[in-house]
Amino acid sequence: MTTTAAQPVRFDTKIAVLLREDLETWQRLNVTAFLVSGLGTPLPEVIGEPYEDADGVGYLPMFRQPVLVFEGTKETLTTAHARVLSRALPRAVFTSDLFTTGNDRDNRAAVRAVSTRELDLVGLAVYGPRNAVDKVMKGARMHP
Repeated sequence: MTTTAAQPVRFDTKIAVLLREDLETWQRLNVTAFLVSGLGTPLPEVIGEPYEDADGVGYLPMFRQPVLVFEGTKETLTTAHARVLSRALPRAVFTSDLFTTGNDRDNRAAVRAVSTRELDLVGLAVYGPRNAVDKVMKGARMHP
C-alpha cells in the first residue's frame, strides 16, 4: 500500500469479482456476497481493523481495500478462470449449480462433482497483485 498526504491510498493488491452478465439482480448480489466471503479467512491481510462508532459500539472488520466488480460473458468467465488458475492466485468460484443447493455441504459437493473445465461458472473472485488481477480480468468490463 502506498500513500502520500495529498494522494489517496493506492494498494499493491486488488480484490476483484467477475459476474456473468446474464444473472438476475438478486443473483448478482448473492454471488458477490458468497464469493468475497471466501477471501477473508485464508487471507487475513485483506481484512482491516474492527470499527467503532462515537458511542463505543463495535462493528466487525471489513476488507481494507475496495472490491472491484466486473461483468462478462460466459466465455469471459471461462477465460478468466483459466488465467487465475495458471497464475495460482487465491480465488473463489460460484457455479450455476449453487443456486439449487441450500447449504455449505451441498455447495461443496456440487462443485466437487464437476471437472474444472466443465464448471458452469457464474462468478469468480480473485485476490493478488494488481497487475496479475488486471490480467485475469482482461476482457471484462466494470459492472454498471
